[in-house]
Amino acid sequence: MGHDYLSEFARRYVAEGRAEGFIEGLTEGLSKGLTKGRTEGRTEEAARALLTVLRVRGLAVSATARERILAHKDLERLGLWLEKAAVGSAADLVFDHELI
Repeated sequence: MGHDYLSEFARRYVAEGRAEGFIEGLTEGLSKGLTKGRTEGRTEEAARALLTVLRVRGLAVSATARERILAHKDLERLGLWLEKAAVGSAADLVFDHELI
């Protein structure tokens, strides 16, 4: 951008540097994207598992709580709620009034 490299030597090494930078950037971007995708997938699955346990146990969940569960992004908290849902006697006890 604004620089004209006159020698073949300079043009070749600038092109190689750009190609290496492109490959490194692409690799890093793909890695971060895969990690983010896996995390989002695990979170979505935990939310669905929680709703399944509540449904199978006959514990009523309001539409609002259902939406909030599905939108929740904290995998650790979803796991805690899932554990409580397995033994809780009512949905509001599972969430400690956080969602209901």
